Amino acid sequence: MEAVVCKFGGSSVADAERIRNIQSVLQLDPRRRFVVVSAPGKGSKADKKITDLLYLCHELAEEELDIDEPFHLIRERYLEIARDLNVGLDVEKLLADLDGEIRQGATMDYVASRGEYLCARIMADFLGGQFVDAADYIIIDGEGFVVESSYRSLSAAVSGEGIYVIPGFYGTTPEGEVRTFSRGGSDITGAIVAR
Repeated sequence: MEAVVCKFGGSSVADAERIRNIQSVLQLDPRRRFVVVSAPGKGSKADKKITDLLYLCHELAEEELDIDEPFHLIRERYLEIARDLNVGLDVEKLLADLDGEIRQGATMDYVASRGEYLCARIMADFLGGQFVDAADYIIIDGEGFVVESSYRSLSAAVSGEGIYVIPGFYGTTPEGEVRTFSRGGSDITGAIVAR
């Protein structure tokens, strides 16, 4: 059976209700087995985009300023989504790890990529799918191009049955450092998975 790649942007994963809608979309067509997600966007006008908050945390940490306020918003948003979806994943630990990594000087690209990473982890748990970290398969060279071998290794990683959830927006350098695409780069990841 041919497969379909579905890419869901920030507004589609902004809260638990919208993520449940994704589950419904996937169930309508069993070919929809490859799910690429962005970081949660705005669920309401009062919300902040998770990626914007992550960039702010990185900027504050670099200036040795307190990240507590923006990180609190990130933490509460993910915990609310995970709680509302009743996932078994230890999201609190993942967030605590990220807090420490930001404070210890993680790179801007790494910090920004965690929005998609955390969303994909939650989504995979909720859907009963397999999480496939883009950092393990998508290699981006010094000029910003995807290294050809990425397609073969990613294809091998998603060759089984069931649903695969892949975070958008990032890959790694040949040296293994997380590197993001430009904003909106989850679309690029969707195209890579489709190829």
